[in-house]
Amino acid sequence: MDIGMTLPIMEPDLDRGLLRTWVEAVDRGPYSSLAFGERMLFSNPETMALMGACAAWTERVRLVTTIFIATLHSPVLLAKHIATADMLSNGRVTIGVGIGGREEDYAAVGADLSLRKQKELAARVDVMRRAWAGEHVVPGVARAVGPAPVQPGGPPVLAGAMGPKAIAGASHWADGVCGMSFAPDVGEIDQSFTMVRQAWADAGRPKPHLGTSFWFALGDNARDQMRTHLKRYFTWLPPAEVDAIAEHAGFAGSDKDFKALLHQIADTGADEVMLISTSSDPDQIHRVADIIG
Repeated sequence: MDIGMTLPIMEPDLDRGLLRTWVEAVDRGPYSSLAFGERMLFSNPETMALMGACAAWTERVRLVTTIFIATLHSPVLLAKHIATADMLSNGRVTIGVGIGGREEDYAAVGADLSLRKQKELAARVDVMRRAWAGEHVVPGVARAVGPAPVQPGGPPVLAGAMGPKAIAGASHWADGVCGMSFAPDVGEIDQSFTMVRQAWADAGRPKPHLGTSFWFALGDNARDQMRTHLKRYFTWLPPAEVDAIAEHAGFAGSDKDFKALLHQIADTGADEVMLISTSSDPDQIHRVADIIG
């Protein structure tokens, strides 16, 4: 099982130096991927610009979006952004896409909330794939949208699909899933992967990429760190609900238990797990590297 690391972009007081320290340390470490997600009504860096910086600051790791809220964007413009990042990284981009869970993100950019549907997501992915293949996707204009991605046909596209209906729909257009386990719960992860495998088999698709992720905090004050992070992150939920989530979500514990959890997730057949740090301290990168070897 590959292990990726998520940038701490939901933490406060980020600057160029801290982000670059994280990016370069992950690239030097034992990690397969560097991940980052998208929010609009928050203080995180904008995803397109961040992807370009990460492409320039890295040489080895894959760059994975977990996730782009694709239904917020023009599919042609998104395809062009992603192809450019694929070119700048020399073919190291993987795209996770979804419809997002926050109505406020749609309001922030003036996007049509009625488009927050799985069928609209599938339509956008189809346009992006056609653009990456060099097809003419702009009506009435006999020219392709460049640049061409380095990866033939474009980067792999993963679905941020977690429920049975979303997984079944994604089986027709995605190369796999980039899921999330809130607890994390190994049984839940295993059950989700079973659904994904069956859905892809039913759709006559090749074996899917099986990815999951979870928040983590290590050490003596791990649960306090987790609480602080989650209470800052869940801005769209009522405070009482956030308090309840913060008491149980994510992994907060010892290095030994953390390593055991990773082995249990590997036993589910996961291809990759994305670790989500709840601190912007770069020591997190090195501590996890020591744990996983």
